[in-house]
Amino acid sequence: MRILHTVQYYAPSVGGAQEVVRQLSEHLVKAGHSVTVATSASPDRSSLQLNGVNIVPFDISGNLVEGLRGDLDEYRRFVLNSEFDIVMNYAAQQWATDLLLPVLTEIRARKVFVPCGFSGLHIPRYQEYFSKMRDWIRRYDACVFASDSYRDVDFAREIGVRNIRVIPNGAASEEFSKRQFPNLRKRLGIREDVFLILSVGSHTGLKGHREAFEMFQRSRIRDAVLLIVGNEPTESSCLRDCRIKSLLFRLSSKARATGKRVIIRTYPRGDVVSAYIAADLFLFPSNIECSPIVLFEAMASRTPFLTTNVGNAEEIIQWGHGGLLIPTRVDGQGYSHANIEAGAALIENLWKSPKLLTELGENGFAAWKSKFTWDRISNQYEQLYEDLLGAT
Repeated sequence: MRILHTVQYYAPSVGGAQEVVRQLSEHLVKAGHSVTVATSASPDRSSLQLNGVNIVPFDISGNLVEGLRGDLDEYRRFVLNSEFDIVMNYAAQQWATDLLLPVLTEIRARKVFVPCGFSGLHIPRYQEYFSKMRDWIRRYDACVFASDSYRDVDFAREIGVRNIRVIPNGAASEEFSKRQFPNLRKRLGIREDVFLILSVGSHTGLKGHREAFEMFQRSRIRDAVLLIVGNEPTESSCLRDCRIKSLLFRLSSKARATGKRVIIRTYPRGDVVSAYIAADLFLFPSNIECSPIVLFEAMASRTPFLTTNVGNAEEIIQWGHGGLLIPTRVDGQGYSHANIEAGAALIENLWKSPKLLTELGENGFAAWKSKFTWDRISNQYEQLYEDLLGAT
Protein backbone atom coordinates (compact mmCIF):
# COMPACT_ATOMS: atom_id res chain seq x y z
CA MET A 1 0.00 0.00 0.00
CA ARG A 2 0.98 3.63 -0.59
CA ILE A 3 0.01 5.41 2.60
CA LEU A 4 -0.04 9.10 3.54
CA HIS A 5 -0.30 10.08 7.19
CA THR A 6 -0.87 13.77 7.96
CA VAL A 7 -0.11 15.27 11.37
CA GLN A 8 0.71 18.73 12.65
CA TYR A 9 4.09 17.77 14.15
CA TYR A 10 6.36 14.78 13.61
CA ALA A 11 9.76 13.60 14.79
CA PRO A 12 12.10 15.02 15.94
CA SER A 13 9.27 16.92 17.63
CA VAL A 14 8.10 15.11 20.79
CA GLY A 15 4.49 14.60 21.91
CA GLY A 16 1.57 12.21 21.95
CA ALA A 17 0.38 12.75 18.37
CA GLN A 18 3.94 12.59 17.08
CA GLU A 19 4.54 9.29 18.88
CA VAL A 20 1.34 7.64 17.62
CA VAL A 21 1.94 8.57 13.98
CA ARG A 22 5.65 7.68 14.18
CA GLN A 23 4.95 4.25 15.63
CA LEU A 24 2.21 3.48 13.12
CA SER A 25 4.26 4.74 10.18
CA GLU A 26 7.43 2.86 11.09
CA HIS A 27 5.59 -0.39 11.81
CA LEU A 28 3.75 -0.18 8.49
CA VAL A 29 7.07 0.38 6.70
CA LYS A 30 8.42 -2.76 8.39
CA ALA A 31 5.33 -4.60 7.12
CA GLY A 32 6.35 -3.71 3.55
CA HIS A 33 4.26 -0.62 2.82
CA SER A 34 5.34 2.77 1.48
CA VAL A 35 4.56 5.44 4.08
CA THR A 36 4.80 9.22 3.74
CA VAL A 37 4.14 11.74 6.51
CA ALA A 38 3.03 15.29 5.67
CA THR A 39 3.81 17.57 8.60
CA SER A 40 5.21 20.91 9.74
CA ALA A 41 8.70 21.97 8.73
CA SER A 42 11.24 21.83 11.56
CA PRO A 43 14.73 23.37 11.79
CA ASP A 44 15.74 20.40 13.94
CA ARG A 45 14.96 17.85 11.20
CA SER A 46 18.21 16.70 9.55
CA SER A 47 16.70 14.31 6.99
CA LEU A 48 13.47 13.85 5.05
CA GLN A 49 13.53 10.12 5.68
CA LEU A 50 13.41 8.56 9.13
CA ASN A 51 13.49 4.79 9.65
CA GLY A 52 12.10 4.24 6.17
CA VAL A 53 9.32 6.84 6.48
CA ASN A 54 9.33 9.65 3.91
CA ILE A 55 8.69 13.11 5.39
CA VAL A 56 7.23 15.97 3.36
CA PRO A 57 7.40 19.22 5.38
CA PHE A 58 5.24 22.31 4.93
CA ASP A 59 5.73 25.78 6.38
CA ILE A 60 2.14 26.07 7.61
CA SER A 61 0.59 26.72 11.02
CA GLY A 62 -2.79 27.31 12.67
CA ASN A 63 -6.25 25.89 12.10
CA LEU A 64 -9.59 26.88 10.61
CA VAL A 65 -10.76 28.61 13.78
CA GLU A 66 -7.63 30.41 14.94
CA GLY A 67 -6.46 31.20 11.40
CA LEU A 68 -4.13 29.53 8.90
CA ARG A 69 -0.72 30.80 7.81
CA GLY A 70 1.67 29.60 5.10
CA ASP A 71 1.48 28.12 1.61
CA LEU A 72 -1.90 26.49 2.02
CA ASP A 73 -2.44 25.74 -1.68
CA GLU A 74 0.88 23.90 -1.94
CA TYR A 75 -0.24 21.40 0.70
CA ARG A 76 -3.64 20.85 -0.86
CA ARG A 77 -2.09 20.33 -4.31
CA PHE A 78 0.35 17.82 -2.86
CA VAL A 79 -2.43 15.69 -1.38
CA LEU A 80 -4.86 16.02 -4.30
CA ASN A 81 -2.28 15.27 -7.00
CA SER A 82 -0.44 12.39 -5.28
CA GLU A 83 -1.16 8.72 -5.97
CA PHE A 84 -1.77 7.39 -2.47
CA ASP A 85 -4.03 4.45 -1.69
CA ILE A 86 -4.78 5.63 1.84
CA VAL A 87 -4.80 9.13 3.35
CA MET A 88 -5.04 9.21 7.15
CA ASN A 89 -5.59 12.56 8.88
CA TYR A 90 -4.49 12.46 12.51
CA ALA A 91 -6.22 14.92 14.88
CA ALA A 92 -8.77 17.64 14.21
CA GLN A 93 -8.28 21.36 14.97
CA GLN A 94 -4.88 21.61 13.29
CA TRP A 95 -3.83 22.60 9.77
CA ALA A 96 -2.81 19.20 8.39
CA THR A 97 -6.40 17.99 8.76
CA ASP A 98 -8.34 21.27 8.58
CA LEU A 99 -6.98 22.27 5.16
CA LEU A 100 -8.33 19.05 3.67
CA LEU A 101 -11.79 19.06 5.24
CA PRO A 102 -13.40 21.27 2.54
CA VAL A 103 -11.85 19.21 -0.31
CA LEU A 104 -12.32 15.67 1.00
CA THR A 105 -14.52 14.65 -1.92
CA GLU A 106 -11.66 15.54 -4.31
CA ILE A 107 -9.19 13.14 -2.68
CA ARG A 108 -9.10 9.93 -4.72
CA ALA A 109 -7.55 7.77 -2.00
CA ARG A 110 -9.49 6.01 0.72
CA LYS A 111 -9.72 8.48 3.61
CA VAL A 112 -9.32 7.71 7.33
CA PHE A 113 -9.90 10.21 10.14
CA VAL A 114 -8.46 9.90 13.66
CA PRO A 115 -10.08 12.86 15.48
CA CYS A 116 -7.94 12.53 18.61
CA GLY A 117 -10.49 13.77 21.10
CA PHE A 118 -12.19 16.90 19.71
CA SER A 119 -10.75 18.98 22.55
CA GLY A 120 -12.56 22.11 21.37
CA LEU A 121 -16.01 20.55 21.12
CA HIS A 122 -17.42 22.55 24.04
CA ILE A 123 -15.48 25.78 23.46
CA PRO A 124 -17.81 28.52 22.12
CA ARG A 125 -15.51 29.83 19.39
CA TYR A 126 -15.36 26.31 17.89
CA GLN A 127 -19.16 26.02 17.60
CA GLU A 128 -19.29 26.72 13.86
CA TYR A 129 -16.32 24.39 13.22
CA PHE A 130 -18.10 21.45 14.85
CA SER A 131 -21.36 22.32 13.15
CA LYS A 132 -19.57 21.85 9.82
CA MET A 133 -17.80 18.76 11.18
CA ARG A 134 -21.16 16.98 11.17
CA ASP A 135 -20.91 16.95 7.37
CA TRP A 136 -17.13 16.68 6.98
CA ILE A 137 -16.78 13.57 9.13
CA ARG A 138 -19.25 11.66 6.97
CA ARG A 139 -16.99 12.11 3.95
CA TYR A 140 -14.35 9.82 5.43
CA ASP A 141 -14.34 6.13 4.55
CA ALA A 142 -13.55 5.23 8.17
CA CYS A 143 -13.05 6.96 11.52
CA VAL A 144 -10.72 5.59 14.19
CA PHE A 145 -11.18 6.41 17.86
CA ALA A 146 -8.81 5.57 20.71
CA SER A 147 -11.73 5.09 23.08
CA ASP A 148 -15.17 3.56 23.04
CA SER A 149 -16.60 6.22 25.38
CA TYR A 150 -15.22 9.71 24.80
CA ARG A 151 -16.57 12.94 23.35
CA ASP A 152 -15.27 12.38 19.80
CA VAL A 153 -16.74 8.89 19.34
CA ASP A 154 -19.97 9.99 21.06
CA PHE A 155 -20.21 12.89 18.57
CA ALA A 156 -19.76 10.51 15.64
CA ARG A 157 -22.36 8.03 16.89
CA GLU A 158 -24.90 10.76 17.63
CA ILE A 159 -24.84 11.94 14.01
CA GLY A 160 -24.93 8.45 12.54
CA VAL A 161 -21.33 7.90 11.38
CA ARG A 162 -21.17 4.22 10.46
CA ASN A 163 -17.64 2.98 9.76
CA ILE A 164 -16.27 3.43 13.27
CA ARG A 165 -13.25 1.52 14.56
CA VAL A 166 -11.96 1.66 18.13
CA ILE A 167 -8.19 1.15 18.17
CA PRO A 168 -6.39 2.09 21.40
CA ASN A 169 -3.02 3.73 21.89
CA GLY A 170 -0.08 1.86 23.35
CA ALA A 171 3.60 1.74 24.24
CA ALA A 172 6.62 0.39 22.40
CA SER A 173 7.97 -3.09 23.13
CA GLU A 174 11.43 -2.17 21.87
CA GLU A 175 11.68 0.58 24.48
CA PHE A 176 10.24 -1.14 27.55
CA SER A 177 11.32 -4.75 27.07
CA LYS A 178 15.06 -4.23 27.39
CA ARG A 179 16.95 -6.28 29.94
CA GLN A 180 18.89 -3.35 31.36
CA PHE A 181 18.24 0.38 31.74
CA PRO A 182 20.55 3.22 32.83
CA ASN A 183 20.36 3.80 36.59
CA LEU A 184 18.60 7.16 36.69
CA ARG A 185 18.34 7.12 40.48
CA LYS A 186 22.11 6.93 40.79
CA ARG A 187 22.59 9.81 38.36
CA LEU A 188 20.13 11.99 40.29
CA GLY A 189 21.42 10.96 43.71
CA ILE A 190 18.16 9.24 44.71
CA ARG A 191 18.54 6.26 47.04
CA GLU A 192 16.69 3.05 46.26
CA ASP A 193 14.60 3.38 49.43
CA VAL A 194 13.35 6.88 48.45
CA PHE A 195 9.79 6.97 47.07
CA LEU A 196 10.08 8.30 43.50
CA ILE A 197 7.01 9.87 41.89
CA LEU A 198 7.25 10.62 38.17
CA SER A 199 5.20 13.03 36.06
CA VAL A 200 5.80 13.25 32.29
CA GLY A 201 4.27 15.91 30.04
CA SER A 202 5.08 19.00 28.01
CA HIS A 203 5.22 22.30 29.88
CA THR A 204 2.03 23.65 28.29
CA GLY A 205 0.26 24.50 31.51
CA LEU A 206 -2.33 21.76 30.83
CA LYS A 207 -0.44 18.58 31.77
CA GLY A 208 -1.03 18.87 35.51
CA HIS A 209 2.41 19.96 36.67
CA ARG A 210 0.98 22.53 39.08
CA GLU A 211 -1.51 20.02 40.45
CA ALA A 212 1.18 17.32 40.79
CA PHE A 213 3.35 19.75 42.74
CA GLU A 214 0.52 20.69 45.08
CA MET A 215 -0.48 17.07 45.72
CA PHE A 216 3.11 16.14 46.46
CA GLN A 217 3.55 19.14 48.73
CA ARG A 218 0.37 18.40 50.71
CA SER A 219 0.84 14.64 50.97
CA ARG A 220 2.06 13.46 54.35
CA ILE A 221 4.86 11.28 53.08
CA ARG A 222 8.57 11.32 53.85
CA ASP A 223 11.80 10.66 51.95
CA ALA A 224 10.23 11.18 48.54
CA VAL A 225 11.09 12.84 45.23
CA LEU A 226 8.75 14.27 42.60
CA LEU A 227 10.48 14.13 39.22
CA ILE A 228 8.79 16.25 36.54
CA VAL A 229 10.02 15.46 33.02
CA GLY A 230 8.92 17.61 30.10
CA ASN A 231 10.18 19.29 26.97
CA GLU A 232 10.28 23.06 26.57
CA PRO A 233 7.45 24.22 24.26
CA THR A 234 7.61 27.49 22.37
CA GLU A 235 4.20 28.66 23.58
CA SER A 236 2.46 29.08 26.95
CA SER A 237 5.20 27.30 28.90
CA CYS A 238 4.69 26.55 32.59
CA LEU A 239 8.36 25.62 32.99
CA ARG A 240 9.33 28.88 34.68
CA ASP A 241 6.51 28.51 37.19
CA CYS A 242 7.53 24.91 37.93
CA ARG A 243 11.12 25.95 38.56
CA ILE A 244 10.08 28.74 40.92
CA LYS A 245 7.81 26.41 42.89
CA SER A 246 10.60 23.83 43.05
CA LEU A 247 13.09 26.38 44.38
CA LEU A 248 10.69 27.69 47.02
CA PHE A 249 9.83 24.17 48.15
CA ARG A 250 13.49 23.18 48.37
CA LEU A 251 14.14 26.16 50.65
CA SER A 252 11.16 25.45 52.91
CA SER A 253 11.47 24.01 56.38
CA LYS A 254 8.81 21.38 55.55
CA ALA A 255 10.93 19.97 52.73
CA ARG A 256 13.97 19.72 54.98
CA ALA A 257 11.96 18.10 57.77
CA THR A 258 10.29 15.47 55.58
CA GLY A 259 13.13 14.70 53.16
CA LYS A 260 10.99 15.64 50.15
CA ARG A 261 12.27 17.38 47.04
CA VAL A 262 11.22 18.23 43.50
CA ILE A 263 13.43 17.71 40.44
CA ILE A 264 12.61 19.16 37.01
CA ARG A 265 14.38 17.79 33.94
CA THR A 266 14.26 17.75 30.14
CA TYR A 267 15.49 14.35 28.97
CA PRO A 268 16.12 12.55 25.66
CA ARG A 269 13.73 9.68 25.05
CA GLY A 270 16.02 6.97 26.42
CA ASP A 271 16.26 8.70 29.77
CA VAL A 272 12.48 9.23 29.87
CA VAL A 273 12.02 5.46 29.59
CA SER A 274 14.62 4.95 32.34
CA ALA A 275 12.65 7.37 34.52
CA TYR A 276 9.51 5.25 34.08
CA ILE A 277 11.45 2.13 35.07
CA ALA A 278 12.95 3.83 38.13
CA ALA A 279 9.70 5.33 39.43
CA ASP A 280 7.52 3.89 42.19
CA LEU A 281 4.42 5.84 41.08
CA PHE A 282 3.37 7.75 37.96
CA LEU A 283 1.30 10.87 38.66
CA PHE A 284 -0.76 12.43 35.85
CA PRO A 285 -3.31 15.08 36.92
CA SER A 286 -3.66 16.44 33.37
CA ASN A 287 -6.39 18.88 32.31
CA ILE A 288 -7.05 17.76 28.71
CA GLU A 289 -6.23 14.55 26.81
CA CYS A 290 -7.66 12.15 24.28
CA SER A 291 -6.12 8.80 25.19
CA PRO A 292 -2.94 9.43 27.22
CA ILE A 293 0.00 7.44 25.87
CA VAL A 294 1.86 8.07 29.13
CA LEU A 295 -0.56 5.77 30.97
CA PHE A 296 0.25 2.93 28.58
CA GLU A 297 3.95 3.69 29.07
CA ALA A 298 3.50 3.49 32.83
CA MET A 299 1.82 0.10 32.37
CA ALA A 300 4.68 -1.06 30.12
CA SER A 301 7.19 -0.13 32.84
CA ARG A 302 5.26 -1.91 35.62
CA THR A 303 4.69 1.48 37.26
CA PRO A 304 1.28 2.04 38.90
CA PHE A 305 -0.36 5.37 38.12
CA LEU A 306 -2.69 8.01 39.54
CA THR A 307 -4.55 10.08 36.97
CA THR A 308 -7.36 12.56 36.64
CA ASN A 309 -10.48 11.40 34.82
CA VAL A 310 -9.17 12.90 31.59
CA GLY A 311 -9.66 11.57 28.07
CA ASN A 312 -10.38 7.87 28.40
CA ALA A 313 -8.24 7.37 31.52
CA GLU A 314 -11.10 5.63 33.33
CA GLU A 315 -11.45 3.23 30.41
CA ILE A 316 -7.70 2.52 30.42
CA ILE A 317 -7.97 1.64 34.10
CA GLN A 318 -10.84 -0.73 33.31
CA TRP A 319 -8.81 -2.31 30.50
CA GLY A 320 -5.65 -2.88 32.54
CA HIS A 321 -6.32 -2.33 36.26
CA GLY A 322 -2.95 -0.63 36.46
CA GLY A 323 -3.88 2.57 38.26
CA LEU A 324 -6.38 4.64 40.19
CA LEU A 325 -8.50 7.70 39.41
CA ILE A 326 -8.11 10.96 41.28
CA PRO A 327 -11.54 12.52 41.95
CA THR A 328 -12.02 15.01 39.14
CA ARG A 329 -14.28 17.92 38.22
CA VAL A 330 -14.89 18.58 34.51
CA ASP A 331 -15.75 22.19 33.65
CA GLY A 332 -18.12 23.50 30.98
CA GLN A 333 -15.40 23.57 28.32
CA GLY A 334 -14.37 19.96 28.94
CA TYR A 335 -11.22 20.57 31.01
CA SER A 336 -10.51 18.21 33.92
CA HIS A 337 -9.50 19.53 37.35
CA ALA A 338 -8.14 17.24 40.03
CA ASN A 339 -9.26 17.34 43.63
CA ILE A 340 -5.89 18.22 45.17
CA GLU A 341 -6.63 16.98 48.69
CA ALA A 342 -8.01 13.69 47.40
CA GLY A 343 -4.97 13.26 45.17
CA ALA A 344 -2.63 13.88 48.08
CA ALA A 345 -4.52 11.30 50.15
CA LEU A 346 -4.22 8.72 47.35
CA ILE A 347 -0.47 9.32 47.18
CA GLU A 348 -0.27 8.74 50.95
CA ASN A 349 -2.29 5.53 50.74
CA LEU A 350 -0.13 4.09 47.97
CA TRP A 351 3.06 5.14 49.76
CA LYS A 352 1.86 3.09 52.74
CA SER A 353 0.77 0.13 50.57
CA PRO A 354 3.70 -1.44 48.71
CA LYS A 355 1.67 -4.58 48.08
CA LEU A 356 -1.04 -2.59 46.26
CA LEU A 357 1.63 -0.72 44.28
CA THR A 358 3.10 -4.03 43.11
CA GLU A 359 -0.32 -5.47 42.28
CA LEU A 360 -1.30 -2.44 40.18
CA GLY A 361 2.05 -2.44 38.40
CA GLU A 362 1.84 -6.13 37.50
CA ASN A 363 -1.78 -5.81 36.36
CA GLY A 364 -0.91 -2.96 34.03
CA PHE A 365 2.15 -4.71 32.62
CA ALA A 366 0.24 -7.90 31.83
CA ALA A 367 -2.50 -5.94 30.05
CA TRP A 368 0.00 -3.89 28.05
CA LYS A 369 1.95 -6.93 26.93
CA SER A 370 -1.15 -8.77 25.74
CA LYS A 371 -3.11 -5.88 24.17
CA PHE A 372 -1.36 -2.53 23.95
CA THR A 373 1.98 -2.89 22.16
CA TRP A 374 2.44 -0.89 18.96
CA ASP A 375 2.94 -4.16 17.06
CA ARG A 376 -0.62 -5.19 17.85
CA ILE A 377 -2.06 -1.73 17.30
CA SER A 378 -0.35 -1.13 13.94
CA ASN A 379 -1.66 -4.52 12.78
CA GLN A 380 -5.18 -3.24 13.44
CA TYR A 381 -4.55 -0.12 11.34
CA GLU A 382 -3.04 -2.24 8.58
CA GLN A 383 -6.11 -4.48 8.57
CA LEU A 384 -8.40 -1.44 8.42
CA TYR A 385 -6.49 0.01 5.46
CA GLU A 386 -6.60 -3.32 3.62
CA ASP A 387 -10.33 -3.69 4.35
CA LEU A 388 -10.98 -0.24 2.85
CA LEU A 389 -9.03 -1.04 -0.30
CA GLY A 390 -10.70 -4.42 -0.61
CA ALA A 391 -14.06 -2.67 -0.56
CA THR A 392 -13.30 -0.67 -3.72
